[in-house]
Amino acid sequence: MNLAVWLIERHRWFKRTLLIVNDFAMLAIALWGAYSLRLSQFYVPETWEVFLLMLAAPVVGVLVFYWRGLYKLVTRFIGPEGTTQIYAAVFIAAVLWALIVLMSGIKGQPRSVVVIYALIAAGLIRLSRQWAASSLLKAAPQFKPIRSDQRKNVIIYGAGPIGIQLLRALNETGGYRPVAFIDSNTSLAGQVVHGVKVLRPEKIGKVIADESVDEVLLATPSALRGERRVALKALEAFPVTVKTLPALEEIASGRVEVSDLRPIDVEDLLGRDPVAPDLELLTAQVHGKAVMITGAGGSIGSELSRQLLRLGPKTLVLFDVSEAALYEISLEIEDIQRRLQKEGDGAGAVTTVMQILGSVLDRKLVTRTIETYGVEVIYHAAAYKHVPIVELNPFAGLQNNTFGTLVVAEAAKELGVERFVLISSDKAVRPTNIMGASKRLAELILQALAVDNGGTIFTMVRFGNVLDSSGSVVRLFRNQIRAGGPVTVTHPEVIRYFMSIPEAAQLVIQAGAMAAGGEVFVLEMGIPVKIDDLARTMIRLSGLDVRDEGHPDGDVDIEYVGLRPGEKLFEELLIGENATGTNHPRIFKTSEPILPYEELLAALERVEDAIQQVDIAELQDMLRTTVEGYVPAGAVHAVAAGKDEWQPASRTLH
Repeated sequence: MNLAVWLIERHRWFKRTLLIVNDFAMLAIALWGAYSLRLSQFYVPETWEVFLLMLAAPVVGVLVFYWRGLYKLVTRFIGPEGTTQIYAAVFIAAVLWALIVLMSGIKGQPRSVVVIYALIAAGLIRLSRQWAASSLLKAAPQFKPIRSDQRKNVIIYGAGPIGIQLLRALNETGGYRPVAFIDSNTSLAGQVVHGVKVLRPEKIGKVIADESVDEVLLATPSALRGERRVALKALEAFPVTVKTLPALEEIASGRVEVSDLRPIDVEDLLGRDPVAPDLELLTAQVHGKAVMITGAGGSIGSELSRQLLRLGPKTLVLFDVSEAALYEISLEIEDIQRRLQKEGDGAGAVTTVMQILGSVLDRKLVTRTIETYGVEVIYHAAAYKHVPIVELNPFAGLQNNTFGTLVVAEAAKELGVERFVLISSDKAVRPTNIMGASKRLAELILQALAVDNGGTIFTMVRFGNVLDSSGSVVRLFRNQIRAGGPVTVTHPEVIRYFMSIPEAAQLVIQAGAMAAGGEVFVLEMGIPVKIDDLARTMIRLSGLDVRDEGHPDGDVDIEYVGLRPGEKLFEELLIGENATGTNHPRIFKTSEPILPYEELLAALERVEDAIQQVDIAELQDMLRTTVEGYVPAGAVHAVAAGKDEWQPASRTLH
């Protein structure tokens, strides 16, 4: 690495220090030269007072340069605007020094020295910058600035602190030309921020057309998701690519860089303004306790593991059947613990973390795990959740989702676990598929166990789809758009609820802490989303057009492929209409019909017999009888294994 590259890659404060030293020297030389020229001799200050007066000139000059932002300019990219800033700063510095001379009362100082000083200083500062830029770019041509006609015209949406940081970062790279800020704050309209005008949102169409804008960069705070959605909705109509920044606290350096820009994510489209968590609820049943998460490597299970660790449990037991998933979440947890140790957070940093590889159907393993680690709280997230897959494999789905819950719940009751929280699904309400029916059976198991209260509090939390989970339609759409389409939508009228994974996990923890036993907690999911609209929005915000009859020259087709086996047009969260509020605005609870434990066990015996005999007709009949509102959406597909090949898990009822 040569010296030029080394200098370019140094931290900005190191480079600013070099510029300050250079400017101090140039200004001192300029003033000495002004005196020498004016007096036609090699000038030496006659007194200490004159020396100090001369010393004040470079000091004032450096302070003015700093105030005027000269040290924020990138030396390699100083153009006409930068030169103008230098000349203006030198003029101000010269005037201020003249005032100091006047107020000092020191006689015999030629007035023309001020003019000569300003001229020499302006030349020296400009030439020193020009020489530095030329030398750096000659020695490191890979850092040569992009020509103005090659720069990408962009709009920054948001003229707040994040937008201003982004503008500075764009100016440093040289590959972008910010043509305008857009901001809904009326007090900013018409103002000029670092040479870029702030306009109202209604002006954006004209700017995009007049300036041939390629990209709009969203620089609004991530906490104000409602404002971001309004901005994104307004941008849908224009042929531009939209990128955004992560939350400032998520940026490692704490300073916005161009590399932090990312494509619009679905959470930007559907995420909502957060509600501050109840810290007492979050920590009440976790801090200092032994907590186990089943399905710890899944979408919800892994987020529960991350959030629970930060709440300071004594022991965190990660239980999963997938070795790969367990390995991934274990690495993440180790990384979080290291960061907590650096931050001085002694709670999660000293938590003992254990990884258990195995199935929730393994009663001996589940029991041994609870006993060995003294588990006090269980979050049961282990489940097969992909509707089409479970519909094709109904026996495996019921074994894992229903009987796996029974195994863990009975072990929890027998061993005196304090609290058991089931992660349920909106598909459990009047299900049309095996996955939903299996989750409703799991709910019935917990409700029945809660009636015969033996000390363990059993509760369940029901919610809809989470954004960007492993089976999310969002991932599918994103990959399909990246591949050029088509984007496949099951039905033009299909509607779903969405919630971010972190919000869902946080609400699950708080709901679990509220439980008294037997309740079904329901999370407020916000406004339902039409999947067809979501697909079209994702295409447009990728800078592409939907190809259809009205736009045959578009970029990406949308194909309607029909509802998948067991899929409904819309999901519900309540079986009845008796939901009541709680202390949290996004958590509701409901009491729903239950089956007595002995009656439920008898029904489950018949379900398990049907599984062992690979009798799909009997299985369907039992689900219709046991699960309220169960109506299969269509004929269940052939199972993965034939009757002679099917090997059910060992019986789990006792």
